[in-house]
Amino acid sequence: MIKVGLFGIGLDTYWPQFEGLLERLEGYQQQIATKMESFGAEVVNVGLVDSPVVAREKAEVLKKEDVDILFLYISTYALSSTVLPVVQKVKCPVVILNIQPVAAIDYESFNALGDRGKMTGEWLAHCQACSVPNLRMFLIVQELIMNL
Repeated sequence: MIKVGLFGIGLDTYWPQFEGLLERLEGYQQQIATKMESFGAEVVNVGLVDSPVVAREKAEVLKKEDVDILFLYISTYALSSTVLPVVQKVKCPVVILNIQPVAAIDYESFNALGDRGKMTGEWLAHCQACSVPNLRMFLIVQELIMNL
């Protein structure tokens, strides 16, 4: 049985600003873990990594669990410093998951929110793709550096 590491990324400064965002994103990640388990994988789901400190803590867990492959779920916008410590420590193949919770934002409901803060929180719950190009390039450069 393959042992899969799963971690999501976000930004810890968002959680107090946007009510319910963290819980929504954790729920989306749990759906991914459940789906992976339904395919027969043993999943080590360490949750959301939202700061460099948490990244180092979760990297230790994943390294100790000796996962075969890492799945990085981009739950919302995040900094590359939340990814680097995990990738460097675990040293196994990484698959970037750019999976949105729905096909598209319901813009009618979104625009009806009428509050810029609530609108930003809703946008962040659907912002998976915004970090993908940056993180993909970051991981490619990291791979090149590690192979020098």
